[in-house]
Amino acid sequence: MATIRKLRSKWQAQVRIKGHQPQAKSFTLKSDAVAWARLLEADIQKGVFVDISEAERMTVSATIERYLQGIDDQAKQAKERSTARPVLAALGAVSLFNLTNQHLAEFRDEQLKQVGSTTVVHRLSLLNKVLRIAYQEWSVPFPKGIPSVRKPKRPAGRDRRLQDGEYDLLLDSLSETPVVQSVVIFAVETAMRRGELVKAKWEHIDWQSRILHIPETKTGVPRDVPLSERALALLERMERSEERIFGVRPDSVSQAFERACKRVGIEGLRFHDLRHESTSRFFEKGLNTMEVATITGHKTLEMLNRYTHLRATDLVSRIG
Repeated sequence: MATIRKLRSKWQAQVRIKGHQPQAKSFTLKSDAVAWARLLEADIQKGVFVDISEAERMTVSATIERYLQGIDDQAKQAKERSTARPVLAALGAVSLFNLTNQHLAEFRDEQLKQVGSTTVVHRLSLLNKVLRIAYQEWSVPFPKGIPSVRKPKRPAGRDRRLQDGEYDLLLDSLSETPVVQSVVIFAVETAMRRGELVKAKWEHIDWQSRILHIPETKTGVPRDVPLSERALALLERMERSEERIFGVRPDSVSQAFERACKRVGIEGLRFHDLRHESTSRFFEKGLNTMEVATITGHKTLEMLNRYTHLRATDLVSRIG
């Protein structure tokens, strides 16, 4: 049965039914409190009642923080926290119950004025992932459905590849920083990401099988990378003075790469373009899509296509 009582300047309705959590809500008018209690009792009796109190109490900020605290990998937690920071600033105080599609649309549009569409997609995707975890694993109800919004279209994938002579120019320019020179060669030979290269360890090399194991990847799925003769020869010449193969920071690689390009007049080339170059070379050597995906770690054909740019002149001999 419902209990209606005056609590300071409000009328509080309490509903207690065996087998259900007690429910309470305050109203300015006694008639509203009575009506709410009767409707709630009827819903419970019909078996259609959904307890939204958890969704009302839990804010976007608290939800994201709970998700972040559940990540054991500190590097991944730091990365996710960085992605979540603008979401927290804009929507952190909003409760999950009050969070709407409009909130997300306004956040998207405001973010697009400040950063690129890919960055906005990442931030929206993180929020969507956290909301789904709250619903599926923490039993937080979303009576009106999990809020969603149309994501901005990603820009077309870059098609920058090394032009004739640029590779040799780049390696010559990097002779002053041999460790980065080695990283560049290894990137072209393996299509590994910058983060994977700088974290690679000697203990993960299977010399007999010519395989480098990558336990931590961007996609979260470990993979094995076959080593070409040039990659293997490079490793055999290097000193093994520390645990990591290259012993250099990610930002140091990018900075040295940019300086080297500038010294020899190479324009519009980024370090990540080497992954495009390497992936395209694998196809030009005759590997099929599944074989290339196994090496590069791409999960979908769509993403693989974004990194693949074949030269028509290199395909002429293969079509007869």
